[in-house]
Amino acid sequence: MRRLLFSSLFVAIASVANAAPTPAAPTPKEALATPPAGARHYTISSTAGKHGDIWSWTTPDGQVVYRMSMSLRGWVTEDDERVTLGSDRRPTAIAIRGYTDQGDATEDFTVDGAGVAHWKTVVDTGAAPFGARRYNTYGGPWLANEIDIDALVAAGDKGVDLLPTGHASILIGEPVRIDGPHGPKTVRLAFLQGYGFAPMAVWLDGDNHFFGQAGVISLLPEGYEAAGPKLKDIQDRATAAMVRDVAHRFLSPANHTPTLVDHVLMFDSVEGRYLADRAVLVADGKIVRVAPGGAIKAPPGAVVVDGRGKTLTPGLWDSHQHVGDDWNLLQNVATGMTNYRSPGSSIEDALSIYTRRASGDLLAPDGKISVIIDRKDPLAAQGALTVSSAAETIAAVDKINAAGLWGVKFYTSMNPAWIAPGAAEAHKLGLHVHGHVPAGMRPLDAVRAGYDEVTHINFILMQAMPQEVVDKSNTAARLEGPARYGKDVDLDSPAMKAFYAELSRRGTIIDPTLTVWEPLMTSDGSAISPEYAPFAGVAPASVARGWRIGGYPLSAGLTREDYRKSFAKMVALTGRLYTSGVRIVAGTDGSGLELVRELQLYQQAGLTNAQALQTATIVPARMTGMDDRTGSIAPGKTADMILVDGDVSKDLANLRHVDTVFLDGYRLNGDALRKASGLTGMPE
Repeated sequence: MRRLLFSSLFVAIASVANAAPTPAAPTPKEALATPPAGARHYTISSTAGKHGDIWSWTTPDGQVVYRMSMSLRGWVTEDDERVTLGSDRRPTAIAIRGYTDQGDATEDFTVDGAGVAHWKTVVDTGAAPFGARRYNTYGGPWLANEIDIDALVAAGDKGVDLLPTGHASILIGEPVRIDGPHGPKTVRLAFLQGYGFAPMAVWLDGDNHFFGQAGVISLLPEGYEAAGPKLKDIQDRATAAMVRDVAHRFLSPANHTPTLVDHVLMFDSVEGRYLADRAVLVADGKIVRVAPGGAIKAPPGAVVVDGRGKTLTPGLWDSHQHVGDDWNLLQNVATGMTNYRSPGSSIEDALSIYTRRASGDLLAPDGKISVIIDRKDPLAAQGALTVSSAAETIAAVDKINAAGLWGVKFYTSMNPAWIAPGAAEAHKLGLHVHGHVPAGMRPLDAVRAGYDEVTHINFILMQAMPQEVVDKSNTAARLEGPARYGKDVDLDSPAMKAFYAELSRRGTIIDPTLTVWEPLMTSDGSAISPEYAPFAGVAPASVARGWRIGGYPLSAGLTREDYRKSFAKMVALTGRLYTSGVRIVAGTDGSGLELVRELQLYQQAGLTNAQALQTATIVPARMTGMDDRTGSIAPGKTADMILVDGDVSKDLANLRHVDTVFLDGYRLNGDALRKASGLTGMPE
């Protein structure tokens, strides 16, 4: 199924593909289909406002056409899709044109006279007998999924076999009444299975045809946008009920007995060193004792784990994890994450996570959550608290504090004049202040106005960008500017050195999220980006295909190699910041699977193995004020640790080989966690 907003992850369909074809330039917006009067109209929206439109109509010759136009804070999608249906309502020809923020959207599917299906996208090409299967597109307008959902409903329990590979089915729930422009309407929550790591929610109408999707971003018929939050709440509660049983299974008394890990290589995150042959005793949820290997006698009833050939580290932190999806949180634990910092979640989602985790109904890392504040604007961040004045900014800060949350994240469309009073109010209340740099400001301006932390390395590079880029940094210019000019920035100029020095002097923290920019700037569709490649063999084929992207569309006069050089400057900039004394915290702004690659990129930037690992252990624990109970392996601290196969001191990639997760002292089997979270085995 094409990339969709089912969850925080991008979801796409499976691949048994050959090497990626070399595409022509994408079809420009002006050449895409124009919706006729009376075309069905869906909108893409969030609580911050409308972000796009999708139309659908049928041509006189029977083709079904879709046209999508969307801008998410400047990330633009303009594409269309033409579908020819066979007598059995299966698509026998699909043509997609246009572009997305991940590159050319061109895709073709046909079935020849011999019954052989052929497909070609910007990342793969292939052929296979059509048989009774259905082809699921790599991309295209989201609404076109309605054709596949109709087929799943008709198939019932037996489901549908997919091309290039896979099998999908749908589970339909109870009816719900919502209000709309034509009065009350009956809809049903359904969950799709077979397309991603976990069941994904969609909504059907009273006749079990596709109605829409709800989430942080919703796809709903025009006029039903106000129903989005209600539908999201219902599906969140249904998802919570599914995950509750998983949590109860893992968080059982049998997994909370004392544990002795003996003769293990241990990472001392405080000193930034690896200690050979250590013994660590866990009991009652705490680390009781740390000693040389063989020096601790296991208490009665303890589980003794032979740590030889393994490494014990503090549990990992993702400091840029937009939490909210229960299945994703479960997978975070499965991949060794015991803590997080969310730089932007809704107040309602945050409080739900905290409450259910505390009661044992949600298996999730522990963490701190910020809420986004942005100006009321068409380019406002989805899910943000939107404001129109300095007074409203202060009121939004007060609302976040009243909810008991940890921080405030300002966004790119904020009026620069509102940052200082908003930050002053936040600091008065003890809240952390961080965020994107608003258009018209450079990062140093934001820090001087009160930022404790700047998120994303592209905003740090904005210090050296031309003014016309800075003035439009609430649009795609925040990537396109650094992509164009980054390669030519002198990172060792006096101005840049003075910039680093002031950040260090002020104690500013940087959250680079290099793994956001690596695939966008370096990918050409020929391979899965390094952050996902180790998981390709143990992820659903649908997800693995979606990890291959064509890369961000190139600006005029630039090549992919130019973009790669600019990304290399981002990596090098991270190193310059670190050596200048600026604190770095590791974050992904993704699903969390990218975290180990983020640390590897820090090594490329010049940090040592141990220094890179500190950015995902003790440094974020200190940033959030949680270092008195987590972030390091020491007596008295909460037992948040991971035991992994292999020697992490020699290769950070071994952090992916999770044997056991200790979460709040619960001893959780890595294989069982992976299976529950949708991974079929140990990643490479």
